[in-house]
Amino acid sequence: MRKVYLDHTAGMPVDPQVIEAMKPYFTQLYSNPSSLHSSAQEVRKGFQNARKKVAMLVGAKSEEIFFTSCATESNNWAIRGVASRNRGRGKHIITTAIEHMSVMNVCKYLMKQGYRVSFLPVDNTGLIDLEVLQKELADNTILVSVMYANGEIGTIEPIKEISEVVHSKDTYLHVDMTAAMGQVSADVMKEGIDLLTLSSNDMYGPKGVGALYIKKGTRLDPLIFGGGQERGLRSGTENLPGIAGMGKAAEIAKAEVGREGSRLSKLRDKFINGILETIPHSFLNGHPTRRLPNNVAVRFSFVEGESMLLNLDIAGVAASSGSACTAKTLEPSHVLRAIGLKHEEAHGSLLFTLGKQNDEENVNYVLGLLPDIVKRLRAMSPLTPRELRENV
Repeated sequence: MRKVYLDHTAGMPVDPQVIEAMKPYFTQLYSNPSSLHSSAQEVRKGFQNARKKVAMLVGAKSEEIFFTSCATESNNWAIRGVASRNRGRGKHIITTAIEHMSVMNVCKYLMKQGYRVSFLPVDNTGLIDLEVLQKELADNTILVSVMYANGEIGTIEPIKEISEVVHSKDTYLHVDMTAAMGQVSADVMKEGIDLLTLSSNDMYGPKGVGALYIKKGTRLDPLIFGGGQERGLRSGTENLPGIAGMGKAAEIAKAEVGREGSRLSKLRDKFINGILETIPHSFLNGHPTRRLPNNVAVRFSFVEGESMLLNLDIAGVAASSGSACTAKTLEPSHVLRAIGLKHEEAHGSLLFTLGKQNDEENVNYVLGLLPDIVKRLRAMSPLTPRELRENV
């Protein structure tokens, strides 16, 4: 059976070059970098080289990159660390209604600890309103956390403009770049970012490793205490193979981001236009132009996303649903609800995310499958209007 993988936001394959970069750290360079002997010095050299590559990807200094276990840890550390260290100044945090659950849930945790959290609304494309942000900022606001781009609907936020508003109140800005890793170019200095969450697997690196950029002078407490690794801010024996892999992935991403982003954007637009032009009552989720190059988020009236996913899977296509029904809850995605979709609209959403191994043939294959799948499911759905069911 033909296999077409279109679920890159959920998980990416590891680049073969990344695997090669990791291998020595399993069998040869296995010393603890905190040791003093010569073997450890060689490991430290590779360790710092990886840090430098990650820093170069986002325009940071090497000493501003701190390795973690994943993007979830980085988000938790950024938010809880700033909240803890700066609570004497204020206990107000601002985020958005469409953040990843690793941001949403840590903010809800802090609310139980006495912090006040403002969840900014977004418009029907997923963009926040800068004027609303300005009004929410107060003298006791210590942190604003906004994702670079939303992986579920593809919308890219105006980070530089957000930074200007946030810094007008001398407040820290944390940005979760997970969904945008390797998709678009970012520069922490030019865009005015104080803390940036980075993910390895979202740029074809290994799972189980991430990083947090912390601008020099930013005050935050450690999340993990121990032997003092990562300059005392993130203790724990370093995941050397993973860090080496993330460094190589960052190097490749920096070299390819422009070319690959352009290629994927063309495939994305062909995919979106093909769906909207051939399937009646189909719609785009997210912003029409300010969106990630690999993101095809669509919804179909009178049919459920889960049913479409099962039919696509039978045909060898791996995708995901814009609804959280595919996870651990029957509730529709909070992101889709935040952009104003009704329950039934959210449940009728699909998310296709393109990657390096996808080409025009893959897109054509799925475009050939979808109309018949939707037509067949609508014919069975009690939600389909009589006049439309008679025409399917």
